[in-house]
Amino acid sequence: MRPMRSMLYIPANSPGMLQHAPVFGCDSILIDLEDAIAYTEKDSARVMASWFLREFDFKDLFVTVRLNGADTEFFEKDIETVIPCRPHAVRLPKCNSEADVLLADGKIGEAEERCGIPRGTVQLHAMVETALGLENAFRIASACPRVTALTLGGQDFTADMGIQKTRGGRELFYARSRIVAAAHAAGVASFDTVWTDLNDPEGLYMESKEIVELGFTGKACIHPGQIATIHKAFMPEMTELRKALRVVEAAEAAEREGKGVISVGGKMVDAPIVARSAHLLELARMYGIEREAL
Repeated sequence: MRPMRSMLYIPANSPGMLQHAPVFGCDSILIDLEDAIAYTEKDSARVMASWFLREFDFKDLFVTVRLNGADTEFFEKDIETVIPCRPHAVRLPKCNSEADVLLADGKIGEAEERCGIPRGTVQLHAMVETALGLENAFRIASACPRVTALTLGGQDFTADMGIQKTRGGRELFYARSRIVAAAHAAGVASFDTVWTDLNDPEGLYMESKEIVELGFTGKACIHPGQIATIHKAFMPEMTELRKALRVVEAAEAAEREGKGVISVGGKMVDAPIVARSAHLLELARMYGIEREAL
């Protein structure tokens, strides 16, 4: 299991940013063929993306390519060009139903077979950006095995709803909760939308803490300067980790001694708390903190 806290958008026609991607410190990158690329530059951006996917060493970064929507003239060209380059995943915008996902799955599968790539190799991250898509979130997330993540496109979603994105984000609370629950029920990851105000790192931190508490597994970002703030928000507090360690050690001791009841600090501890504590320690290990450091 690898951390996927931060996902940095990089326009496909930005070679300077693409070649520096491994040193930014993010967990993954999103090479963007959609919103960041003008209509007149779609073809050249697609060519540049394919060159970097084939020739450049992105080290251990998880590389995703955001395609243009299936309802655009660019969609099939994107698939024909990108899939043979074997990115880890593609991000599909504006998924309103499982039919949208299955259409993309079929096209991607055909491209994989033409290139001799095992069908299902390239993962699919489905973007929910409309009220209709949100209503179908679980069906989208569980449409086919290729789907490994559900993501919220906050800008388009608020536009579809006719509402304003605010600093507090109350207008997205229901959508975020629904996305996380649907993704968890389907057994896939969940990624939150971007924070667009580059001059407000405090707002980014507050929003990132909130989405961590809701259960998101990662958050997209638009600038390398946002990565450390997102990682900080995902890191559990040391006091929380030390408490989790005491719980897990007590559970391990009880199992060795054949005891069915666990007590920590004079308080009884039940199975859900043990499971959550073990999950926290696993997250800490994934983020570079081993038990011995607590």
